[in-house]
Amino acid sequence: MKVIYLNPDGQLGGAERSLLLLMSSIGAARPNWHLNLIAGAEGPLIERAKELGIRANAIPFPRSLARLGDWGAAASNGNQLKRLALAGGFGRAGVPGVAYLHRLRRAIAQCAPDVIHTNGFKMHILGAWARPADCPLIWHIRDYVRARPVMSRLIRANAHRCTAAVVNSKSVAADLRSVCGDQLRIHQVYNGVDLNNFNPRGDTANLDAMSGMDAPAGGTIRVGIVATMARWKGHEVFLRALAKLKDKVPLRGYVIGGALYQTEGSQYRVEELREMAAELGVEKMVGYTGFIDDPASAIRALDIVVHASTEPEPFGLAIAEGMACGKPVIVSVAGGAAEIVTPNVDALTYQPGDVDALAECILKLASDDELRRTIGAAARAAAEQRFDHERLVGEILPIYEGLASAAA
Repeated sequence: MKVIYLNPDGQLGGAERSLLLLMSSIGAARPNWHLNLIAGAEGPLIERAKELGIRANAIPFPRSLARLGDWGAAASNGNQLKRLALAGGFGRAGVPGVAYLHRLRRAIAQCAPDVIHTNGFKMHILGAWARPADCPLIWHIRDYVRARPVMSRLIRANAHRCTAAVVNSKSVAADLRSVCGDQLRIHQVYNGVDLNNFNPRGDTANLDAMSGMDAPAGGTIRVGIVATMARWKGHEVFLRALAKLKDKVPLRGYVIGGALYQTEGSQYRVEELREMAAELGVEKMVGYTGFIDDPASAIRALDIVVHASTEPEPFGLAIAEGMACGKPVIVSVAGGAAEIVTPNVDALTYQPGDVDALAECILKLASDDELRRTIGAAARAAAEQRFDHERLVGEILPIYEGLASAAA
């Protein structure tokens, strides 16, 4: 069987790391299959895929298409001006987008796939337009659709071109169903985690050196947020929670991650966060590592992992990876994130955006070594049960094989 994967970016965000694990697991389970990847930009995703034996290349998006996104119009403070600007952006992307579509259609035809698997909103739409008429198309939906004013319309309008959708949580499934109704077959499959890489034993990153800081005093608790720089990931909530604790317990905070994507207006700049930390009086207790190629080593260096998303999380890969590393994770419990943890057993939880509650959770864990160990051990056990890649393959393979058989 030939499977072609379409991804809009070449960087290694959570969606791309999940895709790599999926492709690796499928390749191991079906070594005679031919797996191909086309990305909308060059980047480490291409090289990692090639290392897995996958035929991978980039067909770079035109700049107008790469920078286009409706996050600003979808955000809670979105307004009519943002929506008008977004509409203008789609118009500017039109002509280059048509040329890109022709290139993508030719590349897919040359591959002659039995299944097309898209991973990202732009590729969901482009894949729907570019696929051969008799080739099954799977949309892997990893984000909420309804909150995106333009993309939700495009997804609904093109759902008849899609054979099936895979979603990463029950929450995302309900959201997609509210947009597309019953016209789209939906399979709910939780993301997997490489439990051999994300585990309590292994290399530990020197977060202080990466942040350009001296090592903290003995007894300092290291607490970090591991995320892209997307504004809804809650960096401000994290910094404000640290500010409430600066005189109560010896802490050092770490912002782990960098700006990965090209979409305009959706990400913090490190300079913004530094200014915010200075205003809060915590500039000397927060380090910024930038993008880390080995997130498992960064997680192992922490005593506490914080998930701070201010919007419902579709799944929460950083949560699952923190759990797999045996770390106590504090979870902003909404959306898919609420499905993958058991409060006060394998994680502590709080309501999104509640700075006081997050500070209380950090203080509780920072003050109790035994509680950190207990929750961390329970988290690892839960990860082994919920996120093993063999479970992922066992749920995805029947979808591929069933669709390909029906199309034959």
